[in-house]
Amino acid sequence: MNVEQMKAVLREILTKTDLTPCVVGHRGVGKTAGIIQVCREIGRSYVPLRLGQMEVGDLVGIPYREGKVMHWSRPSWWPADEAPETIVHCDELNRAQQEDTLQAIFQFVEPPAEGQQRALHTHKLHPRHKVVVTINPPDGTYQVATLDRALIDRMVMLYVETDYGCWARYALSRELDSGVRGFLAGNPHFLSRQGSPLDMEVEPTERGWEMVSTLRRLCRFPKELEMEVYAGIVGKEAAITFLRWCADRLNRPVAAAQVLDNWPAVAEEAAGQRDDAQAATMNELVTLLQSAPGLTEPQEENLVAYLDCLPRDMRFGLVKSLIKIPPVALALAQDKYDGVVLDAIAAISAEA
Repeated sequence: MNVEQMKAVLREILTKTDLTPCVVGHRGVGKTAGIIQVCREIGRSYVPLRLGQMEVGDLVGIPYREGKVMHWSRPSWWPADEAPETIVHCDELNRAQQEDTLQAIFQFVEPPAEGQQRALHTHKLHPRHKVVVTINPPDGTYQVATLDRALIDRMVMLYVETDYGCWARYALSRELDSGVRGFLAGNPHFLSRQGSPLDMEVEPTERGWEMVSTLRRLCRFPKELEMEVYAGIVGKEAAITFLRWCADRLNRPVAAAQVLDNWPAVAEEAAGQRDDAQAATMNELVTLLQSAPGLTEPQEENLVAYLDCLPRDMRFGLVKSLIKIPPVALALAQDKYDGVVLDAIAAISAEA
């Protein structure tokens, strides 16, 4: 994705989730500038941590004693609970020069467990404050440490690459030299040397799928970016297969047998179907009940629950078809279902 797309994804993640995005990109591509712009656009304060220049004491604070109890002072950069909403930018995460510095920050970049606060040693970060990470890729051209799989698994990896169109819009907005802009318009291949491909060897994990679930529930990404975002969590192969499965499922009507036998699991999906898919489910339901009209009590209740989720005109049409099946009509005529089917039956009687 380019910087503009990265900013759109960051806005969603930072304003709607507690997940930790990690922006991966070559030098000069605009990672830091993009994050600062996002902070400005969403009205958040910005705190940068250059981890390549920090030691453990800079992160956890200086120890002091009160009586027999040891405490650690709050670092100067740590946003107080009452401070305005803040984005803490852990820059150059894989340039941390000391192993213990990298181990210390590990806890901080990990998203908080449900009901807990993000923490660093004894310090708790207020939920209004969020964390974002940036790194250069470990491709041999940078003096960086290789991040272990456990750390990568705790972040949403976003891969940002040079894009001339994106840069040209930025250059115009910043009124960069017209000669430079003109030259690169005719020679966009001189904008940047891409370097090696960005690949952190992300693989599927249980934690990764939970992060995908969180993003799907809370965030709305442009369709063309969904695969890239999810690939940064569970890997490209799993992301492509998952989105393909979702697309197939989206276009497939809810099966009539599922309505009758497994209604709680498909209720939301059935209620949200397009009219053409709903019509297919209704037609299959009528056909199924014509061939096997006997209904158990749970199936009766599931059928009525399905009728209740339908728009009024569709409910009337389905009830009209169902009352032509004697055993089903007898089931629907029970007093306990009047709240759902009575008005439909009355309208049908009026037509007659």
